[in-house]
Amino acid sequence: MESTDNINIQLALPVHAKHAEFICSLYAASAKERGTGIAKRQPEYVKAKILKGDAVVAFDGDQLAGFCYIETWSHGQYVANSGLIIAPTYRRKGLARRIKQHVFNLARDKYPKAKVFGITTSLAVMRINSDLGYKPVTFSELTQDDAFWHGCKSCPNFDILERNERQLCLCTAMLAPSKEEKMAFDLSNQIIVQQH
Repeated sequence: MESTDNINIQLALPVHAKHAEFICSLYAASAKERGTGIAKRQPEYVKAKILKGDAVVAFDGDQLAGFCYIETWSHGQYVANSGLIIAPTYRRKGLARRIKQHVFNLARDKYPKAKVFGITTSLAVMRINSDLGYKPVTFSELTQDDAFWHGCKSCPNFDILERNERQLCLCTAMLAPSKEEKMAFDLSNQIIVQQH
């Protein structure tokens, strides 16, 4: 596997908003290639995420190699890492894993009380999420915020989700503890170890 160590992954800055249309074209092409559920996103939405400081970008020189953003739900109780996309030239090289780590850290740092969740049909993303500490859960353990589920309407599998009253779809739901929950868990384990 070719290394992606030379690719710069960073917090998206306002100057990166000019790439929103290209990012959306990557989503559309990936959805068509995979023939599976990828929610459609508009350039204005991607720009808003960049301008708010809720996104990370990956560049190989001046070439955009990848992108991902975060969204909050249920008044900050949940945060999702969404919209992970890798330009075709950079796929299967470990870049997605590096981007997911960056966006996961961003989500936890900006929203330390929020549980981190995601839904995906991608086996590669499931593996990465698992390595980051996510566990598969039922959809009932995710946000019940209507705005989140509204985002699934542009997915070709939305009828499955709707038929099953948001309890089942082709996506796998995954959840990681909040930064505060993780720190409390680590601290309690450290105390237990010290007591023995």
